[in-house]
Amino acid sequence: MNDRHLLKGLFLIAVSLAFGLGSFKYQMGHFERAGPGLFPLLVSSVLFLIGAAIVVRSYFDEKEPMYFNLKNIALILGSLVGFALASLYINMIVGILLLVFLSTVAGTSYSVWRNVKIAAVLIAIAFAFKDGLGLQLPLY
Repeated sequence: MNDRHLLKGLFLIAVSLAFGLGSFKYQMGHFERAGPGLFPLLVSSVLFLIGAAIVVRSYFDEKEPMYFNLKNIALILGSLVGFALASLYINMIVGILLLVFLSTVAGTSYSVWRNVKIAAVLIAIAFAFKDGLGLQLPLY
């Protein structure tokens, strides 16, 4: 079973089941007054449907072998750790910049201008969360 698309779909289903079943530990509430378990259940349900669609589609698509690029995995994990540490010890803007500029090294093409645009949008979203929703984010 070395089918890339089938494995991706099964992985998404497994992740959705882990979080979806875990959400039943919390009170669900109702849509008018949602409990802490409703949002993870809804997100994991959508993720489950996407995973199921990928599994079904994998039977009709040409099979592609699964491969792992350890360098790219290390770059993505390193950028996430760098984001967390920079956000904790410096500020979140530096963390976002570090995340974007380091993680895109794992891609097939690198564009500084594209990275600047992505970082600007993510920083704007962070400010919207801070100012619009009142979240306490360490932006500066």
